[in-house]
Amino acid sequence: MKTHEELKQIATQVFSDEKKAIANLENLLDDGFAHAVETIFLASGRVVATGIGKSANIAQKVVSTLNSTGTPALFLHAADAIHGDLGMVQPGDVVLCFSKSGDTPEIKVLVPLIKNFGNPIIAVVGNRNSFLASQADIVLDTTVDHEACPNNLAPTSSTTAQLAMGDAIAVALIECRNFSAADFARFHPGGALGKQLYLHASDLYPQNERPEVAPSTPLRDTILEMTSKRLGCAVVTEGGRPIGIVTDGDLRRMMRNHNTFDHLTAADVMTRGPKTIQATEFAVTALHLMQQSAITQLVVVDPDGAYLGVLHLHDILREGII
Repeated sequence: MKTHEELKQIATQVFSDEKKAIANLENLLDDGFAHAVETIFLASGRVVATGIGKSANIAQKVVSTLNSTGTPALFLHAADAIHGDLGMVQPGDVVLCFSKSGDTPEIKVLVPLIKNFGNPIIAVVGNRNSFLASQADIVLDTTVDHEACPNNLAPTSSTTAQLAMGDAIAVALIECRNFSAADFARFHPGGALGKQLYLHASDLYPQNERPEVAPSTPLRDTILEMTSKRLGCAVVTEGGRPIGIVTDGDLRRMMRNHNTFDHLTAADVMTRGPKTIQATEFAVTALHLMQQSAITQLVVVDPDGAYLGVLHLHDILREGII
């Protein structure tokens, strides 16, 4: 078994080899890349990504990225294609073919069949002199000097280069489509990422009680309002607008400074100028405001500054945004 230092050195060497493979793509990049992006962008159909072996795995990942960023795509395994699945390729589709050698038997059988269909073929290939490169309409060169594998056999640097090229295509299409964060949210409604992109303060605060007192409200009644609404605070309003907030922290500070509170009102103990957020803001924005100010509540207001309710940190935690 290798020592820890030797194992770390191996990892460092792999990172170095694959970094060089990606850096070399800049030298191989030509107008073919722009033509590939234009072809996909203008296509009436989908992107059909295909490959064999490890290249097939890369094709699957690229399909996932394209679908999530507004470019309809599907995966077609090169071996399955020549055994019945070729019907997945429809008129208007663009075929994106990943292969290191460009000369595997499956690719040699598949490519002529696709050409007979008339679909454009974009080759992401590591050998410009290969069969695939000679038959493709557009060639994206992902040649690598050597694999990170010590035997120069296992696809490592080559698949990294393929993946980087696929990501470059996807990102270029994002720019061409002006694909926004809101668009991204439509395709990612689940999980923490989706909720960060579509959940607003207005989706959370209405489920809470609405603690509210006037500046002249006796402190005893203010505390009862805080307790009954179970949010650990009471918003002090004037003319329907929040001018202050009374929190548990304010009560603790009051107790340090006063022996009795019978004569005190909400205005005497409140924190003036409470932190607010508009109901239309993203919930994740509310979370950042709470973190920056080290608080657990935000006063929710409408565009005119009128008091709507309270958003609590627990509301955001319950949704699993963090």
